[in-house]
Amino acid sequence: MRAVQDSMDALNGKWKIPIISSICCYGKRRFSDILNDIEGISNRMLSKELKELEINQLVKRTVLDTQPITVQYELTEHGNTLQTIISHLTAWGIVHRKKVVGK
Repeated sequence: MRAVQDSMDALNGKWKIPIISSICCYGKRRFSDILNDIEGISNRMLSKELKELEINQLVKRTVLDTQPITVQYELTEHGNTLQTIISHLTAWGIVHRKKVVGK
């Protein structure tokens, strides 16, 4: 049970899975790209969640030497281990929507 709790602690909240999914689907993403991918998330919340994902070593933040400065995010090697889980959640979500909503 502790392992399940550790997983939930790292991925809890409304936004972490959608953020990971955005980066997982597209690879390297800029802050604004992730913001546009996730409906309803604020700049402040995205920033907070990305920092927590960095602390948990799931996301890597890279500052590019461009004008203006560009920051991009990508999954770490450890974060990439979530791709299978994201794929399974996607497949389950499609089936679940059809079952519940009929679409």
